[in-house]
Amino acid sequence: MKTIKQYKHLLIVAVYGLFYLACFHYLEQHVTCGYHLIRTPLDEMIPFCEFFVIPYLMWFGYIAWSILYFGICNHNRKEYYQLIVNLGIGMTLFLIISYLYPNGQNLRPSEFPRSNVFTALVQYLYAIDTPTNIFPSIHVYNSVAVAIAVEKSENLKNRPVFRGVSTGLAFLIVLSTMFLKQHSVSDVCCALVINAGTYMLLYRPQKERMARPSKRKEKGKVRIHI
Repeated sequence: MKTIKQYKHLLIVAVYGLFYLACFHYLEQHVTCGYHLIRTPLDEMIPFCEFFVIPYLMWFGYIAWSILYFGICNHNRKEYYQLIVNLGIGMTLFLIISYLYPNGQNLRPSEFPRSNVFTALVQYLYAIDTPTNIFPSIHVYNSVAVAIAVEKSENLKNRPVFRGVSTGLAFLIVLSTMFLKQHSVSDVCCALVINAGTYMLLYRPQKERMARPSKRKEKGKVRIHI
């Protein structure tokens, strides 16, 4: 019973996860035709590269690790709630946008330039993931949200290598969405814009509050000229 109470904050993730999966399943079943095609000239300039399937698939472990680390290993509950609220905002906006603005893409190659284990993985990925409901990219949004949480974590501030690996992985995941032709440049840019907004909402105010006391102290100082 004590263990359940200790980790009851993780129930938020479980409940929302079920809600999100149910909504996403509904969208995948109903947005199959008549959607807005998302494509930009920049997409034509980005070549297909099957090797990016590795960081793309690492996204699942990256997100799962972040929730478990901040929810269990990191005892700073504020950082945990900042992360899951950040993830929740982006994923909820994605569901709303997908419902109001059905979208998809036709960027996937008709045939692969090479045949290897990586293209086999991409082929499997294409088979289980439809090219609809892509705007904004949740792969991009969630990866950047986790990278921000790691970068802002007090427990990890003295581990620059770890933070660097996290940022590097997030960067590769962002690139993978475009090089695998899973997402358009527009999907990526939209996700990054939302990331910027939620960063200002959830992380920037904290920095400003920490700066205000020092300013008040500076104003309250009595200067003595000798």
